[in-house]
Amino acid sequence: MDAAPRGIRPHIAIFGRRNVGKSSLINALADQPLAIVFDTPGTTTDPVYKNMELLPFGPVVLIDTPGLDDIGDLGRMRVEASHAVLKKTDLALVVLEPREKLDVCERDLLNALKAARTPYLVIVNKTDIEAIPDSLRNELAVFGEIPYPLSSLKGTGVCDFRGKIMQEKLKDFDTGPIIGDLVKPGDVVILVVPIDLAAPKGRIILPQVQTIRDLLDSDCITVTVKESELRSAIDVLRVKPALVVTDSQAFAEVAAIVPKGVPFTGFSVLFARYKGDLKAFIDGINSLARLPVDANILIAESCTHHQVADDIGRIKIPRWMRQKYGEGLQFTYSQGISFPGNLSEYNLVVHCGACMTNRRAVLARIATCREAGVPITNYGLLIAHMHGILGEALRPFGLSVEQNT
Repeated sequence: MDAAPRGIRPHIAIFGRRNVGKSSLINALADQPLAIVFDTPGTTTDPVYKNMELLPFGPVVLIDTPGLDDIGDLGRMRVEASHAVLKKTDLALVVLEPREKLDVCERDLLNALKAARTPYLVIVNKTDIEAIPDSLRNELAVFGEIPYPLSSLKGTGVCDFRGKIMQEKLKDFDTGPIIGDLVKPGDVVILVVPIDLAAPKGRIILPQVQTIRDLLDSDCITVTVKESELRSAIDVLRVKPALVVTDSQAFAEVAAIVPKGVPFTGFSVLFARYKGDLKAFIDGINSLARLPVDANILIAESCTHHQVADDIGRIKIPRWMRQKYGEGLQFTYSQGISFPGNLSEYNLVVHCGACMTNRRAVLARIATCREAGVPITNYGLLIAHMHGILGEALRPFGLSVEQNT
């Protein structure tokens, strides 16, 4: 609870063949034994995520992946798991050995990273044993890469790599503001936070915590209330709030209370921009006018929470959509890292607020939908649309939605 959430930490993934020293590199970068290291190839069998503080940068997620050259049916599944990590990688570390040339799997990885425009660095490990051959340097030059030599076992070059090389690659990493650019210092912002079955006991949910922190960083005055106390809060304030932000499930109730002229939006709308692409999600709403009566809709949840009574993704959204667009709508669900590679059977994807994953993972899903020609939106925009107040919820961003959707 006192650490930076994983979803806003840069995800640094280590890729390479079996036994090139990926796990030992993680231990060297962390300066502690985070990953199991063993001489037998294939020690790492699944992607392993490690939250840590990478000095001097700060909080990051290090991801240790299985070898790209694993064999057999199980090995093929491990390789697929490694490639799946690419979709959430903010910085890739490609680990090689000082061999004469690249393997096919290494060339494929470099091409995939370039195609995805994922920042990466090429490391040649074990240079305490052998120097980097000229043939390997020349082949990497074709990719426009100069390899960085180090020895994770001896620690040679690790400090410089961690302190300067990686720092330079990470300097432009910025998730952007959640709400700070919509307000100014001294503004009063009311946050409406319903407490229901989905709220963790003793806590409020992560997007609400992050929004409060962003407002504090923006020198705003934050008032947090339940929906039942919203009217009283507005009445006792000496000034009109600059903005009201509500949980999407209370959109209708809040819209009826907020005075004219006071802008309001939802946490899910804020996070549609912060964790994804707000305009792409608006396009998804605009596509609803063309939704077939027997449409198959994918509800994509980025976490694996337990379903509760009147669950927002499993119960409420399907109910509201069937009421508006017909009982013939069919719904399919995905959870956590699971996301279909083939979207041809779907007419629409509705994504959660993505509070438990990083922005690059959501953008990868949006790109997958775009390539398949399948519109995508998110919970907050869809709920606001269902309650007829999406135009109001988008006004703080200077955006609008088409009519007749």
